Amino acid sequence: MSAAPQTIHVNLAERSYDIEIGGGILSRLGKFVAERGRTTHAVLITDENVQEPYAMRATESLVREGIDVDLIAVPPGETSKSIEAATDLWRGMLDLGTDRKSIVVAVGGGVVGDLAGFVAATFARGLRFFQAPTSLLAQVDSSVGGKVGINLPEAKNMVGAFHQPAGVLIDTSTLATLPANEYRSGLAEVVKYGVILDADFFAYLEAHAAEINARREDALTHVIARCCRLKAEVVRHDEREETGLRAVLNYGHTFGHAFESLSGYGKLLHGEGVAIGMCCAARLARRLGRVDDGFVESQNGLLESFGLPTAVPSLDREKILEAMRRDKKVQHGKLKFVLPNRLGHVESVGDIDEKEIEAALEVTGQTQPPLMLR
Repeated sequence: MSAAPQTIHVNLAERSYDIEIGGGILSRLGKFVAERGRTTHAVLITDENVQEPYAMRATESLVREGIDVDLIAVPPGETSKSIEAATDLWRGMLDLGTDRKSIVVAVGGGVVGDLAGFVAATFARGLRFFQAPTSLLAQVDSSVGGKVGINLPEAKNMVGAFHQPAGVLIDTSTLATLPANEYRSGLAEVVKYGVILDADFFAYLEAHAAEINARREDALTHVIARCCRLKAEVVRHDEREETGLRAVLNYGHTFGHAFESLSGYGKLLHGEGVAIGMCCAARLARRLGRVDDGFVESQNGLLESFGLPTAVPSLDREKILEAMRRDKKVQHGKLKFVLPNRLGHVESVGDIDEKEIEAALEVTGQTQPPLMLR
């Protein structure tokens, strides 16, 4: 079932922009860009999995508007979010004659968006850039809000910037060809929004899990639009994560990023790490008396209904703690966790005994085997 396109405005004064959501709209990317300022040259950054057909379709759309396009494809996967990949892109853009009037267009998943946005933020002290996310995770989360960056081997997203896009165009039809594990990975971030900000949305996900798993366009448009609206509201109030409000979006990520980095980037997908991290965070909240068994069971049940892992990987527990101590959210050497106290509401909590954190990594009577690295 088709759904009417939707436009969501991210209100950030002079950095405001629109998110356009609909099925089959990638072909209007050129008009979307042209409507937002005169452009003669675009560097379109994608990955080798998305180059055909989506990046080529985007390129053709830009060319129809009289924009000269240079397409650069990077290897797919989290390993491309590196200083080496960024350096290659900077040099490539220099060779292509990219100047301060050029724009950067990211066509791909979260890795492409984060990497292209970081390159746009840093080349020639900042270029305008547009996002055309093609994965569910990027559509509901990473393409919105202006967080861009790359990984260090020891820590995820440790090098980065705040650089808002000039616009985000989300074509839901790109999800039809997304591999099943990548699609499920995005659903972890979808569940996160329900847990942290919107209990009614959580209930919608429970009631419509079958349609969402089937990738029905009407359900997807509703889900993506709701996630974007929730994130846009958070970003409007705390664009640069200065008041603590935006930190709620990191629910499950302190645990999850540690699992990702220790597993080896790309072996455990971001959403898989976040799903497991959310389970750990919920157990930690239960141990601290913030939530009850029913909360933990409801959250885990929804994650499992979307085929997401909930068991901690077979990793050394001390190394997990070491990795979390390197998390970018550590303040004054102290770990902080985003923890729920009811469905739809979370808070940032510090000064937690590490024994409680270690205990949250374990599940008594666990029936699901630990996720083994692929």
